[in-house]
Amino acid sequence: MTESLTLRDVRPYDGGEPVDVLVRDGVIAEIGPAGTVAPAGEVVEAGGRWIGPGFWDAHVHFTQHVIRRRRLDLTETRTADDVLDIVRRARAEGAPLSDGMLMGYGFRDGLWPVPASLAALEATVSDIPVVLVSGDLHCGWMNRAAAARLGVELDETGLLREGPWIGILHDFDEAAQLPADAYADAASAAAARGVVGIVEYEKTDNIAEWSARTAGGLTSLRTDIAVWPDLLEQVIAAGVRTGDVVDEAGLVTFGRLKVVVDGSLNTRTAWCWDPYPGMDPGHPHACGMESVPIPELRRLLERARGAGIEAAVHAIGDRANTEVLDTFQALDMKGVIEHAQLVRDDDFARFAALGLIASVQPEHAMDDRDVADHHWAGRTGRAFAFGSLHRSGATLRLGSDAPVAPLDPWISLSAATARSRGDRDAWHPEQRLPLDVALAASVRTSFAVGQPADLVIGDRDPYASDRDELRSMPVAATLLGGRFTHREL
Repeated sequence: MTESLTLRDVRPYDGGEPVDVLVRDGVIAEIGPAGTVAPAGEVVEAGGRWIGPGFWDAHVHFTQHVIRRRRLDLTETRTADDVLDIVRRARAEGAPLSDGMLMGYGFRDGLWPVPASLAALEATVSDIPVVLVSGDLHCGWMNRAAAARLGVELDETGLLREGPWIGILHDFDEAAQLPADAYADAASAAAARGVVGIVEYEKTDNIAEWSARTAGGLTSLRTDIAVWPDLLEQVIAAGVRTGDVVDEAGLVTFGRLKVVVDGSLNTRTAWCWDPYPGMDPGHPHACGMESVPIPELRRLLERARGAGIEAAVHAIGDRANTEVLDTFQALDMKGVIEHAQLVRDDDFARFAALGLIASVQPEHAMDDRDVADHHWAGRTGRAFAFGSLHRSGATLRLGSDAPVAPLDPWISLSAATARSRGDRDAWHPEQRLPLDVALAASVRTSFAVGQPADLVIGDRDPYASDRDELRSMPVAATLLGGRFTHREL
């Protein structure tokens, strides 16, 4: 039986006249001037609201996004004392523990006037394990009880960074005891912001986990999933290739091999050509860290390519971006560079020349503008340089890196096009993106006959909305394959 839906009186983003839309079998079957399309199936009156393709978030860590909602919120802290005050109150008030540990998320220590110290955290809470996750996920601050339980050694800061820490964070995610509906709730919240799909970069067996989720009824998102190097051989042995649908619901598609080549700006581990301020140039990590040696990156990419698997490579510092561009070029291989936060002037044009996608997270520029001005002083004209990437011809994809930034495409659109929030002026306004470019980088379909009916209906015209109105855009409905995943109509 053919399933149909008629949307009446919607306005395309391009400023056209109101239209009616007929959806049949999950596809846009007809678009015509309002009142001219013969209705079929349920008829929904949209009242002149604006319609466009549904949004994709091109970089998500979904389990960590779900877990974040259950940890102490440290995102508004500005100093170590701010963090410690929250931890102290939480312990005094008997805040819920995660597997016997008090856990928080969201601190950013890149500009703290007094650095993190083990002694300060011990003086705040020492009777139970405390583990605090940084906002960029690249380091953790913990007390001795946590270190003893986790079997790690701490220095005087109490901070653990990069490789050793990432492994621990993955173990936390694996052990997390989440309610059965936690994932569905998070997916529904994303749909309520117009999201129809995500690119999942969680470090886990995404094929098994996402197949189980859709089988269990989580059907409000399409998901492109990645594999990390530790499970690459397992995926190859199973014969899975990029583009393969791996679940019975037809919503989960295998994407790419994810490789992390360097660290992050806030932890001063992004791999750069120049030393970080205050670092001894002779120190082995004065310019950041090479998380995966380039010869190993090349081996992994060659192995993946031979098995029909494309690659997405995390590169934040300008040295990391140069080395990753060189590697893709040497292999004559297409792929994605994730983040591309600091890029040499000579390297911008190489993204387009090599056919590489730059997957960027606009809200990071708003979160990190001050730490970038400090740690990348004199270089921020080419930091988070979305405008330069676009003008060079690069293909852009926008995302959040949730939980690092909110899983909300309207926030990404606002940050990309305004380069400001709150009462602050635009940061490097020359790097703003035009709204049409930002919208195109946030979707995978178009509003046209024959396209999947993955659609979002908003209460305002994006092109007539200012920065703050974009951030808070009311979403009236989201459709995935012609069925409502969010509805207020």
